[in-house]
Amino acid sequence: MAELTTVARPYAEAVYSLAGEQQSMAVWSEALSWLAAMVKTPGVAEVITHPKHTAQEVEALLLDVLAERGNGEVKNFIGALIENGRLLLLPEIAEQFELLKAEAEGVLDAVADSAFPMTDVQKSELTDTLSRKYGKTVRLDVRVDPELIGGIRVLIGDDVIDASVRGKLHAMAASLKN
Repeated sequence: MAELTTVARPYAEAVYSLAGEQQSMAVWSEALSWLAAMVKTPGVAEVITHPKHTAQEVEALLLDVLAERGNGEVKNFIGALIENGRLLLLPEIAEQFELLKAEAEGVLDAVADSAFPMTDVQKSELTDTLSRKYGKTVRLDVRVDPELIGGIRVLIGDDVIDASVRGKLHAMAASLKN
């Protein structure tokens, strides 16, 4: 997966830069989202990767589905991806683009795995605590993971805050082995 990110990042950065210059973040965000969803669809993925379809047919298909959601630059971008054989990178490019956009807006996405369902008050308190710690607005996605036994594990960017019973048991086992 790291290779996909490495290859997709320059495309996402180029698109982000272009969108910023043209003040068309919303257009690019919507277009990339639609394109990523199309490429993820098994039937469409088969069509765009099948050798019997020409680059022009694939481009026409994508532009037809995209319709008015894209501008001339989006169409040129699709052509460049097809020409370079990078069309299947669209989901990763879209994800990288959204990360760049969120970072510029001062927003961090966090995933909190909790052993038990969290109340709205607990979610709000956790969001506020993370926002203060990172100095940015935090969008929190909470999931229930009973394997944690108790507590919570938060993933935010490259940081992992593990305050789960399972994590503490693993740490204790590792220290006993040493």
